[in-house]
Amino acid sequence: MAETGDSPLPPTPPAHSPLFRAEQFVWLTARVLEQRLFAYHFLNGTADPVETALDAYRNEDGGYGHGLEPDLRGPVSQPLHTGHALHVLDAIERCGGQRVDRVCRYLTSVSTPDGALPAIHPSQRGYPTAPFMPVVDDPPSSLLATGPVVGLLHRNEVWHAWLFRATDFCWQAVESLDKSHPYEIQAAVAFLDSAPDRTRAETAADRLGRLVREQRLAALEPDNLAAYPVSPGYAPAEHHFPHDYARTPRSLARAWFTDDEMSRSLDHLADGQQQDGGWPLLWHQWAPVLAPEARPMVTIEALRTLRAYGRHIG
Repeated sequence: MAETGDSPLPPTPPAHSPLFRAEQFVWLTARVLEQRLFAYHFLNGTADPVETALDAYRNEDGGYGHGLEPDLRGPVSQPLHTGHALHVLDAIERCGGQRVDRVCRYLTSVSTPDGALPAIHPSQRGYPTAPFMPVVDDPPSSLLATGPVVGLLHRNEVWHAWLFRATDFCWQAVESLDKSHPYEIQAAVAFLDSAPDRTRAETAADRLGRLVREQRLAALEPDNLAAYPVSPGYAPAEHHFPHDYARTPRSLARAWFTDDEMSRSLDHLADGQQQDGGWPLLWHQWAPVLAPEARPMVTIEALRTLRAYGRHIG
């Protein structure tokens, strides 16, 4: 077998398999970062090229910017960009060390008075921003921004002074959720799946699962989407499904759904691959650049979810 560096060349996926079609889509459309991530996850790629590509988005303050999260443009560091960077580092098992220490110092510098993260820091003002993400001078704490970051840091056994108050905020926010929406629930799950107090996390997750079903926040019948209203402010087709909450079978959210419900959800996800090999964007496409940059991300996540559940992708 031919080799490139220390990594053997991967077997070529069968032509017309979901993986083969997605690979062609990624090489045709994706940013370098997503190309490297695709190679890491599916083509025996190594972590170093992913980390090198991610460095292009890093700022001197330890945060990340430069459009890493496509809904925010401009060079300045933002919590959502930085959370995205941590998600990448976690995916390649590099979420630790001095790099993450610098990230935590940045998170401390932009935290709200209660120690959490705002969705958008005011430094974004003056740069292009999705219209559904307003920039305000005194932004409130956001579970959407804080939950996934705290969860990732706990999963990677990162300990930093910032985490103590941020963790307390997440517990308070999650345990007081009442009327909610899918992205907020997903952020809560990202926190609960890695929160250190597992008994408390399981109790909170059980309550959220009942809330999701009562408020019909998960479309359990993909063939009857009219029965599941889209949350206010979402795009017309922006439904969420069981697999959006339980990205892997290990997630606490997996217990919210029956085997049949999860199977239908995964069937719907697999059927969503489009003719060009990529998966579609369901949220508001407010700028021309959004689809070319975000669809490869969505495609990689779809393939990872299908593989996590043992679905054949090629």
